[in-house]
Amino acid sequence: FPFNNLFWPVPSSHDSFSFWVDEQAPVGPDQKAYVKHLVAIFRFLAKKVMKKWSMTQNLTFREQLEGGIRYFDLRVSSKPGEPGHEIYFIHGLFGHKVRDGLNDINNFLTKHKKEVVFLDFNHHYAMSEEHHHYLIKMLKDVFGHKLCRIDVVEEITLNYLWEDVLVFYHHPSAESCPVMWPGSKIPAPWANTTDATDLIQFLETTLGERAKYGSFHVSQAILTPRVKTIARGLVRGLRNYLVEKNLPTIMMWVEAQKPGVDGVNIITSDFVELVDFANTVIKLNNLLIQDRPQAHDLFSDCHKD
Repeated sequence: FPFNNLFWPVPSSHDSFSFWVDEQAPVGPDQKAYVKHLVAIFRFLAKKVMKKWSMTQNLTFREQLEGGIRYFDLRVSSKPGEPGHEIYFIHGLFGHKVRDGLNDINNFLTKHKKEVVFLDFNHHYAMSEEHHHYLIKMLKDVFGHKLCRIDVVEEITLNYLWEDVLVFYHHPSAESCPVMWPGSKIPAPWANTTDATDLIQFLETTLGERAKYGSFHVSQAILTPRVKTIARGLVRGLRNYLVEKNLPTIMMWVEAQKPGVDGVNIITSDFVELVDFANTVIKLNNLLIQDRPQAHDLFSDCHKD
């Protein structure tokens, strides 16, 4: 089935693991000194506010998979001072252990055949070489034969990927591992804006440049709060203050996209359940596979039970 993966529109969640954060744990090492200082002063009140702005998803990994999400944006960290090499998800506050999340994803893949999942480990905090080796071994132990070996991206076909997990690991520790794809294979340009119009202009510009990289491509259809944004919407949080009011504009852009050489590949969103995000992205595949209906299995098998 000669259908190049570079052209598939794939629904993705931003900070995919952030559906739960631990308010009892220390503030994460990904935070700046002034944030840690404020938490030291205001303690649990400050963490309540952090939670409102750190959580970008409501659905668990299993629920996201059942809803059609196939790319997961992952940030990980050790807990400084904790003995051993345990790794946790992190976005301001610590989340679940990484192993627990990986097991949830693997259980889904074991139950549902003909699925492809992308795991993008793009931020690592407070991790020594031993931590990286621990995490890489964990990935091998959990997914085993499901891990997809590094190959020329342009030559990978759908049949090659069935029942595979592609792990992208943005750290030199994984360079010698044949099943850890380098971060350079999956650029994810970041607009870093609170303005939906500026975001869409950025997405259009970066899509126009993607062909020269010959790789997967992530369109981050997300807005990023500034300090003043958080101050203005302090108690309302990311979802209520920034995401919900801008989703209609962002979704209009998503619906207008086309796959192809200069088209969308992976599209990332916050709070993927608020609108019919995953199905909207999946339907873009119809523009490529109107005469190849079997390619729909990549996303739809999980709905056939």
